[in-house]
Amino acid sequence: MFRMKSLLKGMFLLSAFASLNASAQIKLPRILRDSMVLQRNAKINIWGWASKGERVSVRFNSQTYRAITGNDGKWAVQLAPVKAGGPYKMEIAGKNKIILKELLVGDVWLCAGQSNMEHQMKLHDIIYANEIAAADFPQIRQFKVPNTVNLQAPQDDLPSGSWTWAGPAGVRDFSAVAYFFAKALYEKYQVPIGIINSSWGGIPIEAMMSEKSLQPFPDVLAIIEKNKDTAYINRSAHNEPSGAQPSKIQDRGLTEQWYAPSYHPKGWRPFAVPGYWEDQGVKDLDGTVWFRREIEVPQPMTQRGAKVFLGRIVDADELYINGTKVGATYYMYPQRRYAVPDGLLKPGKNLFVIKISNKAGKGGFVPDKPYQLIAGNDTIDLTGYWQYKVGEVNAPARGGKAGNIALQNQPGALYNTMIAPLTNYTLKGFVWYQGESNTGNAAAYAKLQPAMIQDWRAKWQSRDLPFLFVQLPGFMDYSYWPAESDWALFREAQAQTLSLPNTAMAVAIDLGEWNDIHPDRKKEVGDRLALAAGKIAYGENIVYSGPSFQSAVIDGNKMMITFKNTGSGLCTSDGEPPAEFAIAGADKKFVWADAKIEGRKIVVSSNEIAAPRYVRYAWADDPVHPNLINKEGLPAAPFRTDE
Repeated sequence: MFRMKSLLKGMFLLSAFASLNASAQIKLPRILRDSMVLQRNAKINIWGWASKGERVSVRFNSQTYRAITGNDGKWAVQLAPVKAGGPYKMEIAGKNKIILKELLVGDVWLCAGQSNMEHQMKLHDIIYANEIAAADFPQIRQFKVPNTVNLQAPQDDLPSGSWTWAGPAGVRDFSAVAYFFAKALYEKYQVPIGIINSSWGGIPIEAMMSEKSLQPFPDVLAIIEKNKDTAYINRSAHNEPSGAQPSKIQDRGLTEQWYAPSYHPKGWRPFAVPGYWEDQGVKDLDGTVWFRREIEVPQPMTQRGAKVFLGRIVDADELYINGTKVGATYYMYPQRRYAVPDGLLKPGKNLFVIKISNKAGKGGFVPDKPYQLIAGNDTIDLTGYWQYKVGEVNAPARGGKAGNIALQNQPGALYNTMIAPLTNYTLKGFVWYQGESNTGNAAAYAKLQPAMIQDWRAKWQSRDLPFLFVQLPGFMDYSYWPAESDWALFREAQAQTLSLPNTAMAVAIDLGEWNDIHPDRKKEVGDRLALAAGKIAYGENIVYSGPSFQSAVIDGNKMMITFKNTGSGLCTSDGEPPAEFAIAGADKKFVWADAKIEGRKIVVSSNEIAAPRYVRYAWADDPVHPNLINKEGLPAAPFRTDE
């Protein structure tokens, strides 16, 4: 009756529970709160803690359920299935009473992953300004799981969190992908949709996996065991280079206050923004470079609401305006959007100073991104010539580092805190957008992702819970010739997961940005995931996927490619012949191919290959123009036949 006994046996109890036990108060897990969405048409788990032997009653939908707290201080009941609806109240009573209000019953999805799942609507508030302003969906709700780490054992509960609804203010903090997914489902099925958003930027899949699921991976298990040594973790998490001296400020820009209006610049050189300093005469520099420019601002733009957009910067930056620090970002991937404090801008000339720190590789301003000062409907372009000066050159660390680690990236670290506390909460299914941090080892990922899916399903005691995931979009420099690609290999590994039942993949190869690992077009991702849910979770007979490779047949000097999921037929997104096909003979030396659509097949050939044997499609980190779709508008998945 009480499945938490087996799930939580042997776990460390939260210290908060011990104090509650002593005071004999009923305690609910953090996920059970006002405004929550409960799963329709399924048994609903309600659980918590109280004094040993305490009688607990749960009243919901005119029915009462009873439990007696066990020796371990835990109790649980299972509510009968309920149709979609609400709002409801729930009363939990023992020696104290808790009343939960504004509850809905609908479909609940756990949306997990790294930064492209985490990215909130507010980070895409230009492209989706109208969507944010028009959001008025009280029946779409999100619970954001707090970002916490534990390297020891799975936890019983979350430290904080609440349910919020999708209004113009609240929706800004929603995961953009999860919001558009939920919105599409709500508009189609007209039932409340709950999103449990458990995501953290930059994390590998291993962080979200349980120790049990990692049993087939002895190298990873060894890391888990090592990390249970708290003394080792304390040393590693605060490590300094061997032989390092106490840190001190050596950046001349800081010591001489290059950001101050009173500073008189000498020896500064011109620099074209955007661009990298490696390409503009500053070779092999790891350190800090300062940039300054006087910007003429008209009086109307000095009023409230000004923002500075600095595109993307490699690696870290600090922005100063008229001597005041306005904002900072400490790693390369986030978009730089800084609100200017009221009264800081003045009519006429304003001093803009940017400090950029770079640890390795090219440093500077990423091209093809917006660099602007915006106030209301007025915009000032910040591209063009600035002045630069080197503030500090990093010396190589002597002796190397003994092993600084990012705790959130450790195997099991986030499963313990951001997944395990949720495993009693009844779900409709999972949505997963992750992988950028694992692209260096596609072969391992092909085994890790299925292991995680099977383990999560086991933890939720449902072997067929739908699992939807996003295949990574294009990223990094375009490849203008057929070439090998780690990201293409990784997408292939992701696609192999489709061998598991009740899984579906949203292809996003056409939605990427060469210069941004966080592409703006989140709505299309959410919509495609919702289509996949329609087939996998809701049983609709619909076209939910773009074309996927089925077979390749050699016909003289041509190859005939057939596809699954062709829907109403094959076509291209721009009306041009299919692009991004490459062909090779037995030597596997690929060249670009001519491709044409013949019915539900693609015919591929090249004058350079007399005896073709292998074909690839969109096989690149970031293919230039993958335009093959079905007539429903869904893109074809990348593939190769030369495995």
